[in-house]
Amino acid sequence: MSLSFDPDQISLPIGHFIGDRLLETSGLLALHRPSDGSFYAECPVAPEEIVDEAVQTARKALKTSNWGGVRPRERANVLKRWADLIEREADTLAKIEAVSSTRPVGQLVAGDIAITAEQIRFFAEFADKEGGDLVPTDDEHLGMIMTEPYGVVGAITPWNFPVSMAGWKLGPALAAGNAVVLKPSELTPFSSVFLAQLAVKAGLPPGLINVVLGDGPTTGTAITGHPDVAKVSFTGSTGAGAAIMANIARTGIKPMTLELGGKSPQIVFADADLDQAAAAIAGGILANAGQACVAGARLIAHAFVGEPLVEAILARMKAVRAGPTWDAATTYSPIISERQRTRIHTIVRAACARGAECLAGGEPMEGKGYFYAPTLLAKVDQSSPAISEEIFGPVLTLQTFTTEEEALRFADHPTYGLAAGLFTRDVSRVMRITRALPAGTMWVNRYGRSRDHILPTGGYKRSGIGKDLGREAYHANRRSKSVLIHVEGLS
Repeated sequence: MSLSFDPDQISLPIGHFIGDRLLETSGLLALHRPSDGSFYAECPVAPEEIVDEAVQTARKALKTSNWGGVRPRERANVLKRWADLIEREADTLAKIEAVSSTRPVGQLVAGDIAITAEQIRFFAEFADKEGGDLVPTDDEHLGMIMTEPYGVVGAITPWNFPVSMAGWKLGPALAAGNAVVLKPSELTPFSSVFLAQLAVKAGLPPGLINVVLGDGPTTGTAITGHPDVAKVSFTGSTGAGAAIMANIARTGIKPMTLELGGKSPQIVFADADLDQAAAAIAGGILANAGQACVAGARLIAHAFVGEPLVEAILARMKAVRAGPTWDAATTYSPIISERQRTRIHTIVRAACARGAECLAGGEPMEGKGYFYAPTLLAKVDQSSPAISEEIFGPVLTLQTFTTEEEALRFADHPTYGLAAGLFTRDVSRVMRITRALPAGTMWVNRYGRSRDHILPTGGYKRSGIGKDLGREAYHANRRSKSVLIHVEGLS
């Protein structure tokens, strides 16, 4: 059965989800489908009082369910049932997301949604396997490090991968015994609401997930500044992350996890397997039309292999199949909005005005929707906006080097340090560059995450604070308490 569908026939859960109720309310933000530009819904904007209702509902749910104090295996079993239900409802979830987002329906079912279910099961398994420690002290004392959940976690997710980013936040927070108030992006809000509905249907106590819709300045600010939100987790731009830090500092002190922007390099040495490199590099910039914080946007190639490598990448750029996200045959995504497409084009034109050579693309694609042609810019200098700014689009820049030191100089971005790719057969070189390059993730002879959820992700520099995924994400949702007992005082 084909996954293709008519977007006008999809019923959307429009409203805030608090406790176990969908609070239908009139919308304030007009939403347009990226694939054809058509208006399809309005997104509500939760004011402070709705956010407070969600937070208080979360607090009450924690107390009445004793979610943080039940047998850890009980938490794990509930989360596993939720993951099972996500898989069973994958087609419906994919269609809700594909209507509003840049994610093609086929890629959602095979990728994003399947991976989200995997990640929830992964974090569920930490519930009864990670805990405190007994620590060495003298014979008269017993030293312990206890861990406990924070309470209510405020989570804010971006528009580029709505379901999987929600899984990043919800999985570890719930497994660790917390409740969550989640704000998805106002551009792609409704799949997160359906995800929360599935959690309650799977047996999660109502109120442990509350989804409030809205924008950053109103709803996001209310969440991050709420005195009863004990921890904040955010994925998005570096500018928005800085605003969240400022708001938290202004309203109180609390821990935060921030996964922010990137401008990731892909370094190719002369000894690399060029077919392997070309496939990985093209995938790293074409996936979701480059709308990913880890997009491999900067190709840094040895001068000896630059030309054949470029030819192989261009062939892959020309082979993309653009189409609406509700067509199962689509492999190439639209840009999220007309505004973002205009921004991409403005940066490309500015780079060309400074001397960059456009080898492919460089223009919006004709037809309906907000599509932008896969673009490759050569002869780009370090001061070009195409190098310095996070474009968040299908734009790859090319710089060539002759020495390892020059490659590292190009790769080390002054602002970002989220991820990097390296292509070489030299093991010693791999170790040298991995140690020298300030990036939170290094991919060698590949580009992009695997389904090994044990590997954490997070950035250096202004690319963020803390880690998502891995055991680090679970531990980031529990706080530690030191206990020292004088044994002689015990009866």
